[in-house]
Amino acid sequence: MSIDFLIEGANNLIWSVPLIGLCLIVGLFFTIRTGLLQIRNLPDMLNQLKKGNVSPDGTSSFQSLMMSLAGRVGMGNIGGVATAIAFGGPGAVFWMWASAFLGASTSFIECTLGQIYKEKDRDTGEYRGGPAYYFEKAYKHKAPGLSLFYGILFAIVTIIAMSFFLPGVQANGMASAIDNAWGIPTWVTAIGLVILLGFIVIGGVKRIAHFAVVVVPVMAIFYIIVAVVVFLMNFEDIPRVFGLIFGSAFGVQPIFGAIVGLAIKWGVQRGIYSNEAGQGTGPHAAAAAEVSHPAKQGFAQSFSVYIDTLFVCSATAFIIISTGMFNTFQNEDWADGESPVIGSGVGDLSTDVEPGPGFVQQGLDSVFPGFGPTFIAIALGFFVFTTIVAYYYMAEVNLNYLTRKLKNRTLARALLRILQALVLISVAYGAVNTAGAAWGLGDIGVGSMAWLNIVGILFLQVPALKALKDYRAQKKQGLDPQFDPRKLGIEGATFWELRADGLELQGKTGDDLPPEKLGIHSGKD
Repeated sequence: MSIDFLIEGANNLIWSVPLIGLCLIVGLFFTIRTGLLQIRNLPDMLNQLKKGNVSPDGTSSFQSLMMSLAGRVGMGNIGGVATAIAFGGPGAVFWMWASAFLGASTSFIECTLGQIYKEKDRDTGEYRGGPAYYFEKAYKHKAPGLSLFYGILFAIVTIIAMSFFLPGVQANGMASAIDNAWGIPTWVTAIGLVILLGFIVIGGVKRIAHFAVVVVPVMAIFYIIVAVVVFLMNFEDIPRVFGLIFGSAFGVQPIFGAIVGLAIKWGVQRGIYSNEAGQGTGPHAAAAAEVSHPAKQGFAQSFSVYIDTLFVCSATAFIIISTGMFNTFQNEDWADGESPVIGSGVGDLSTDVEPGPGFVQQGLDSVFPGFGPTFIAIALGFFVFTTIVAYYYMAEVNLNYLTRKLKNRTLARALLRILQALVLISVAYGAVNTAGAAWGLGDIGVGSMAWLNIVGILFLQVPALKALKDYRAQKKQGLDPQFDPRKLGIEGATFWELRADGLELQGKTGDDLPPEKLGIHSGKD
């Protein structure tokens, strides 16, 4: 029994119909529960694009948004869209859109929870938070044993996914694109990527935030501009492109009628992989933000789902479909030069082009000869680099969660160095591995986290909904919303209790209070 067979089996088990349905149904449920937040609070989302406040302890709301986008905008926006179209048809793009729209409400819930239950790390002074933290703290007063177990379980799964499963997909796509563009061997790309990453990951969250806030907007804007140019040059193809997307999404076109189920499966699966709504990654960046109310960062992270899927992924889809540089395969096996194509004239690309960045490179090259492979290699290089950095940050946060009460800080630092080494090894291995194996491991990582997080927030949704109601009430009164969890009956949000006391007590910080009151944990406690 081969490793690839085991990976495929685990992937099919995790990404079965129940998880696909869970992602869509929960997104619809939270859409209703939040009163169509995706549209109703769009002005609040846009308002969070401002730089916002920043403190020595936390990033600004804008920086946290960029950190989150650094993790969301990556290989999934280029290679992920291509594989979705290859195995689910153009209709998979519609289901990516659907998962993004519904997932924006899910992202709000999880990221608001991340803010509510965040802590301040005593060793670094930085804010930390995420699903492991809110799983432990939200019901600590009711079921301490179960909540602690669930938090630890999520932290362990996230560390494995972020340090071993997911970085390899990103590195593989980057190495493949560079090889296609310039013929540089994948092992050379692996060495260069490891060296650059080593410099960034050792610098901590502030360096990550500063790096992301510079790189992410630039890389996304340039990519979208190029897609718009292709859009205008192929303006007459717009009806055909949208006809293919919507027609194949619901099986209206006979040529894709047999794979409607695959369109939904691959659209949702790649949509979640790309925008990460419900996966539990967004709350890590959200918790690092300095805001006056948790809902503010919830709105910011909801909008990042739109940016990722409705803008960047749509740009990729239009490049691929409008130029015809794709093929949809009858089975879900990776293209080997013999996989049959559904119908004639659906895709003009040779079947020997493996689903992934090559689709987009060929698409751009058909419009701008000689430009496509190079541009995509450069764009994907930036996308992948920032994404892997964000992955490392999330792995570090969860390792910090597991070790924050260790009295032996030397051991904690040693574990951190091991984590950094594991990420770098994963990147090197993924860059030279096959694409199919890399995607399989990545999907296992995403799916495992999504199962734990989505089920968890279904039980923990109430504090986030209370925060949303409180935010709207204060806004209606013309106030800049401030958060005090005790007024809302939210327990376990010790950081925000301290913050509220500091405001009410004329600026007193509460430094003389015991660490457990502050929501601060360290081995020195």
